[in-house]
Amino acid sequence: QVQLVESGGGLVQAGGSLRLSCAASGRTFSVNAMGWFRQAPGKEREFVSACFWTGANTYYGDSAKGRFTISRDNTKNTVYLQMNGLKPEDTAVYYCAARTQIRAQSLRSGLTYDYWGQGTQVTVSS
Repeated sequence: QVQLVESGGGLVQAGGSLRLSCAASGRTFSVNAMGWFRQAPGKEREFVSACFWTGANTYYGDSAKGRFTISRDNTKNTVYLQMNGLKPEDTAVYYCAARTQIRAQSLRSGLTYDYWGQGTQVTVSS
């Protein structure tokens, strides 16, 4: 089992920044990739960003490109999402997810992940 706890959400004005954290615990040695997703009220879950647990490759959804940066600290078993230039349309609950099995699905698909955090609310005011 892997437990994920997100933090860092909150209320911010448009143009502001937030850094989300996702701390993993439990069988973290089995994690091979981490992702961030978000879901706004009445909308489907949306891929935000992902990275492998080792290596430098990172992936971003169209809404995140150029504004968000994913990073990780393996010593702390923590993944971060730095969000700059926030817009009201970024308002959503943000979830982190961990993958422990190698699957054919892309890291952009929620189906590839085995564990999910409880989510953290991000609200961007105009």
